[in-house]
Amino acid sequence: MLGLMQDWPLTVDKILDHAKAWHGGREIVSRSAEGPIVRTTYAEAHVRAKRLSNALKGMGVGVGDRVATLAWNTARHLETWYGIMGIGAVCHTLNPRLFAEQLCYIINHAEDKVLFTDLTFLPILAQHRDQLPSVKHWVVMTDREGMKGVDFPGALCFEDLIEQNSADCVWGGFDENTAAGLCYTSGTTGNPKGVLYSHRSNFLHTLVTMGVDVLAISAKDVVLPVVPMFHANAWGIAFSAPAAGAKLVMPGQKLDGASVHELLESEGVTFSAAVPTVWQMLLAHLRETNGKLTTLKRVVIGGSAVPEAIVRGFRDEFGVEVTHAWGMTETSPLGTQSTPNAAIAAMPPEEQLRYRLKQGRPPVTVELKLVDDENKRLPHDGTTFGKLKVKGPFVVREYFRGDGGEILDPEGFFDTGDVSTIDEHGFMQITDRAKDVIKSGGEWISSIEIENLAAGHPKAILAAVIGVAHPKWDERPLLLVKLKDGESATKQEFLDYLEGKIAKWWMPDDVVFVDEIPLGATGKIDKKVIRQKFEDYVLPTAQPVKA
Repeated sequence: MLGLMQDWPLTVDKILDHAKAWHGGREIVSRSAEGPIVRTTYAEAHVRAKRLSNALKGMGVGVGDRVATLAWNTARHLETWYGIMGIGAVCHTLNPRLFAEQLCYIINHAEDKVLFTDLTFLPILAQHRDQLPSVKHWVVMTDREGMKGVDFPGALCFEDLIEQNSADCVWGGFDENTAAGLCYTSGTTGNPKGVLYSHRSNFLHTLVTMGVDVLAISAKDVVLPVVPMFHANAWGIAFSAPAAGAKLVMPGQKLDGASVHELLESEGVTFSAAVPTVWQMLLAHLRETNGKLTTLKRVVIGGSAVPEAIVRGFRDEFGVEVTHAWGMTETSPLGTQSTPNAAIAAMPPEEQLRYRLKQGRPPVTVELKLVDDENKRLPHDGTTFGKLKVKGPFVVREYFRGDGGEILDPEGFFDTGDVSTIDEHGFMQITDRAKDVIKSGGEWISSIEIENLAAGHPKAILAAVIGVAHPKWDERPLLLVKLKDGESATKQEFLDYLEGKIAKWWMPDDVVFVDEIPLGATGKIDKKVIRQKFEDYVLPTAQPVKA
């Protein structure tokens, strides 16, 4: 027997419909690609998105066609998203921080039919245009004034398309399992792989992230998604903020500490989300200028493990609550968050901090398990390391075009590639990527834990740890440190700083001070580049003993 409830397909066009109907006057504030701050509302964005849908139909775009965006976080980008998805086409967000060769590969692999771009990226597109045969239409996300300096034959003006097309457009009417978005992995090994989100998966992810133990976005909030819309849907905020009716503040391309602080204060932001490097820049700016945070209450940090120094800085200096989140492109992306449960909330603040630094617990719909090399489940005791696998309605089942073959285990779980622990409270902690974990004397050492602690040294701005070959122990840790401007330090200073914070046998065998630590396209430390650079490095403990 089936239930007798209405059939209401979970398609994301309904999110902007809801925002227009019940929060139509709520603002979307953008730092535009041209520079000035621009203001619109959900009601206006809804009309403009529908006009854009008709423009796309006029270009021959239909259900299932891929339409690419190469753009920063702005209202125009948001309008483009809903204009694409509303007619059943697939919004393919491109990461501008990828190498040009990777961008070309991704666009060709997706067979994008139309490409929307900010002015910023026209030079790179002009240089590689001939290598992108599937793209039939190029739309520059600007107005007629912005088009005056554009040297790109055949390029269409975004605002002209808005002006020339009617807002009379029917959205939806297709199956909720229809593809809605396409986002490619960062491709740290091999070519990037496409993750194809459905309307249903995005809608369910939106409902989950709105929960009080996840992003907890409400109609009272002013939300600044510093995390880009090309990073797995800005962690879902481009859906959850309009769903809740929160004011949206879009930072454009200026993500430095001063620019982020200006928006936080001028727009009364209460909630924000970004990777650790953004918050490090903000904290540095606040300390240099004696700046204040008068309205910000909560920040979510993800993308890579959050250093303790950032959590303490926000909490102790500015009274801002930090929660740590984990996820990946393949999980839409939010998989866990370190919001305290009742037992942890009852602990003293310093004891709570241990849990806030973990990646946290899964919300309803997300299943986790730890397994060994034989795929046998491991205990949740907080100390046993295992491969982290995940399952749920917004977790990838198969990569686009079948790349990578079968990716689920017999129970339907996806292997995240992370090595983790899960404690008795259900809090998961990433100890490393499987390819980054240091195997020393048959035991595992977490490079992430060491580098997060080292990054908390008052002279450090960033730290990275890799395993280096050792004749006796197989691998031993090497710590690389980027110091703050004007600082100098010794190896012993950092070893002393780590003393007592990690097991003695985890202690790095050497410390190297570097000018730069390479970051990948998503802002994470690029261990592959570091390993290549130090592949012939000889640790002092590996030197032959002189007679």
